[in-house]
Amino acid sequence: MWLLNQRVYRFGELRKAIPGITQHMLTAQLRELETDGLVSRTVFAEVPPRVEYAITAKARGLGPTMEALTRWWTEYGASVPARPAPRGRKPGAG
Repeated sequence: MWLLNQRVYRFGELRKAIPGITQHMLTAQLRELETDGLVSRTVFAEVPPRVEYAITAKARGLGPTMEALTRWWTEYGASVPARPAPRGRKPGAG
């Protein structure tokens, strides 16, 4: 949503802008955000088809929260591990 808060994006642009995201995961996330009314999806009757994603007015209301999260990340993000520790059974437990 942070990217969409900046401007309208096409699917391929979003995929390139989000490192490591799979096509399947991006599609699922965009569908969920659209269902929740936070992202709008516009399909243009062109060949090839063009689809654009934009943030909605409802999502813009989250602006102050997103800005606070950005400030937090700027201050503390370096201390967050790139990969969370694995969960579940400890090695040798059985």
